[in-house]
Amino acid sequence: MATHEVKLDPKYDHYDFPTTSPNVQSGHPGHTTPEQDAQVFQLRTQLEQAGYTERLDTLTMLRFLRARKFNVELTKQMFINCEKWRKDFKVDDLVRNFDYKEKPQVFEYYPQYYHNTDKDGRPVYIEQLGKVDLDAMYKITTAERTLQNLVCEYEKFADPRLPACSRKAGSLLETCCTIMDLKGVGLSKVSSVYGYLKEASTISQNYYPERLGKLYLINAPWGFSTVFSVVKSFLDPVTVQKIHVLGAGYQKELLAQVPKENLPKILGGDCECPGGCALSDLGPWKDPQWAKPAAWEKEKESSTIHNEPTSTIPTHAQPAGAPTAADHEQPQAAPVENPQAPMPS
Repeated sequence: MATHEVKLDPKYDHYDFPTTSPNVQSGHPGHTTPEQDAQVFQLRTQLEQAGYTERLDTLTMLRFLRARKFNVELTKQMFINCEKWRKDFKVDDLVRNFDYKEKPQVFEYYPQYYHNTDKDGRPVYIEQLGKVDLDAMYKITTAERTLQNLVCEYEKFADPRLPACSRKAGSLLETCCTIMDLKGVGLSKVSSVYGYLKEASTISQNYYPERLGKLYLINAPWGFSTVFSVVKSFLDPVTVQKIHVLGAGYQKELLAQVPKENLPKILGGDCECPGGCALSDLGPWKDPQWAKPAAWEKEKESSTIHNEPTSTIPTHAQPAGAPTAADHEQPQAAPVENPQAPMPS
């Protein structure tokens, strides 16, 4: 398929990063057919007629259309459901104002973090499931704040992380490389975290489609491959191709995708960030050469300049026992986590 310039819409497309995907597959930016371009226009027009004015840019339209095989009606419903969820979950407010002060303590029980990039320039996301202890975590935070943090990280992954990586790579990057370390994971831990992972997976698949580039399940326990062979029969073949189940001898295959200098030492790499890789948030999004303020950061700054009050997470929206703003002014225990890529589509 011939590569071509992405057809941008002057009303919605204001990108300050590359917009042509290196993934030469039908439906990806720069590799669309005239019919697919027409479906982008049709979808956007129908959404405008339904009263929607945000997130109608071309790259977003294409991601949602790919997730529904370019069926405009199914994509429209997916988008509408997503917008309703964003409003109910107060996503725009959360990403501007959510303060996850418990984070360092939560990571003692469930490390989840972005750390540098893979060989293709994509953000690397890491989860160490063997350390999971939800009972201990929920003495520090709440299940709701855990999911709120998850959503905030999804938003920050989309902007500013991916745009910074795209600038550095010189091409559009829309996905992440996820590493889920299963070392020490037993049936008891799997069952204890199942409810949270299920909810997190629902959020990622329904509201942040087409964000998984590769998923490496490392230190997979004996028998896991057999179980996964059954599970993958229910997954989309495109998703299955992204998943790699590896045992204790994972280093060679993983290092073929992630440069050794970018991989934390605990996973067989060379990186030892001061203060620990889990809390460093190291990557192009922290490099002044590639980083730019996210759109939501600019909006927050503009709101502050004009002395417009910014909303905060209402106390009534939190479950009983959830920390309030006043609580956070006091020394607190630890925070919770956020499985960033529990099997996104």
